[in-house]
Amino acid sequence: MNAPTTAQHLMPAIAIREVPQVLIDTLKAHFGERCSTALVVREQHGRDESAYTTVPPPAAVVFAESTEDVAFAVTHAAEHAVPIIPFGIGSSLEGHLLAVQGGISIDVSRMRKVLSINAEDLTVTVQPGVTRKQLNEEIKSTGLFFPIDPGADASIGGMSATRASGTNAVRYGTMRENVLGLEVVTASGEVIRTGTRARKSSAGYDLTRLMVGSEGTLGVITEVTLKLFPLPEAVSAATCSFPSIAAAVQTTIQIIQMGIPIARVELIDKNAVRMVNTYSKINLPVQPMLLMEFHGSPASVKEQAETVQEIAAELGGQAFEWATTPEDRTRLWTARHNTYFAGLTSRPGCRVISTDTCVPISRLADCLLDSIAEVDASGIPYFLVGHVGDGNFHFGYLIDPDNAEERAKAETLNNQLVARALSMDGTCTGEHGIGLHKMEYLVSETGAGAVSMMRSIKQALDPKNIMNPGKIFLD
Repeated sequence: MNAPTTAQHLMPAIAIREVPQVLIDTLKAHFGERCSTALVVREQHGRDESAYTTVPPPAAVVFAESTEDVAFAVTHAAEHAVPIIPFGIGSSLEGHLLAVQGGISIDVSRMRKVLSINAEDLTVTVQPGVTRKQLNEEIKSTGLFFPIDPGADASIGGMSATRASGTNAVRYGTMRENVLGLEVVTASGEVIRTGTRARKSSAGYDLTRLMVGSEGTLGVITEVTLKLFPLPEAVSAATCSFPSIAAAVQTTIQIIQMGIPIARVELIDKNAVRMVNTYSKINLPVQPMLLMEFHGSPASVKEQAETVQEIAAELGGQAFEWATTPEDRTRLWTARHNTYFAGLTSRPGCRVISTDTCVPISRLADCLLDSIAEVDASGIPYFLVGHVGDGNFHFGYLIDPDNAEERAKAETLNNQLVARALSMDGTCTGEHGIGLHKMEYLVSETGAGAVSMMRSIKQALDPKNIMNPGKIFLD
């Protein structure tokens, strides 16, 4: 397997498409101040949280406020074969938002309406710019919540496009399981709907599943219908420190294999604990740690917690501490979600190359421990976090973006990690998506035939190749 190329290496192979002035004039005439060609605005929309730093920004940014706005922009871009790049809040990690072939960025962050709440059916329909925190705030009076929690306060449209998951996936699943239907603007500017509010359907091709995870390469999502869940009667969170990563992972494996319905089980290594302590001004023991959460009735939560505590104790777990109040739980999970930014501030000026492998739970210990040995031997600063309940974990390699040797080391480590995960019937990406960074890994994982089929779908639905081109696979 070849190491993935960097954005700097990709750029010479991909021509920047010209954006005709007539298209800019048309968009400005229609959108007025909501179409910007200011450099600072274009640069903001030409970067994300990935390690790529040198890709030119889009030629213009359109701030859409409705499905009709998106359809107008796409229709006119299609007439000139100009690329369209959807933009939510810019939190992606794999270069999804970068205008590698130039084009127009469509910012949907102003499309923030919760369109309908159907509490009796446990569904909600929202515009794509609604963020997960906003959604849960607006539906809290119904006694329901939306559980998908990727850490960042990501937009629902972006979460759908990248098939996001996060800390609650071990119990509630990912966006794949929780999106019931979509409204999508296609590459021709047509508005289509996929799915309904019904919980199941056998009506034709599953276009909803096709669009979820397509990373903006098949259309622009303009509405999302989601499943909701009742707020649990009781919630309890706990931390438990371990003498080693191995002990923490074995505890997790036993929890899952015993069928304990734990809602969250997150691993953070001692590097991550130290960084989080400094960043969030807390005082967790600087040891490998599991952060856990239990949902259910008071009796079931008590039973789950006691069983997990027994398993952990048998494997050396200690300092079991409970966070039962909402304030304590929020503080704990906020600290966990800030690990990425804690890592960035631990080495000023650095960028993070984040891994995203996921393996069957039975192979988690083997994959994780061998990978830790490799990164420790490399000398690259790093932190480790993981949604280990479903076999997904992330190394954050902290590199100097101007140091070619460090970048090469980090990419080699990532390459070795992915090869190991694939050899164990795992995946190169559990939740971040392919974007720019994992294109070569996709071929290794799925095979050339499957990628060829994906290309055929892309060509059929987007013959001019204007929808976020240069992502998932090279055109």
